[in-house]
Amino acid sequence: MAARARRDELVALLQDYAGESGLLGQVFAGRHRLHPTDLHALLAIMRADSAGDPLTPGVLSARLGLSTGATTALVDRLERAGHVRRGRESADRRRITLRQSGDAAGIGAAFFGPLGSRMDALLADFDDAELDAVARFLVAMTDLVREHRAAMGAGSG
Repeated sequence: MAARARRDELVALLQDYAGESGLLGQVFAGRHRLHPTDLHALLAIMRADSAGDPLTPGVLSARLGLSTGATTALVDRLERAGHVRRGRESADRRRITLRQSGDAAGIGAAFFGPLGSRMDALLADFDDAELDAVARFLVAMTDLVREHRAAMGAGSG
């Protein structure tokens, strides 16, 4: 396949995946009375918390491309809904960290768990070299899009 045709195919496939993922996120957000941006924030908070490196509101703001005021309102909504809690666990008591609450993981697992099981079955059809190539591609594409978003001045939402 010619390079231009391969590129166009990959762009279309990425657009299809992004679209379907976005629609699935909207379904989840709607069921739990969340704004789609709240879902992105919750996922970022959960990933960071699970990795043992909880986000601060400032880092979350930068990651989502939101103003500090919009991030505060977003975290307030997630906290009121019982999905997130603010903490001050560092020596600097002014530093606020964001942690997932107990119900957030359970709600996420109930909704996304079946998808995870299906993903495991799908991934079993790929060998390690194929998975390495896919991972390398997705990391590079994510970095590329993040860099382009930053260059376009997104982040003052």
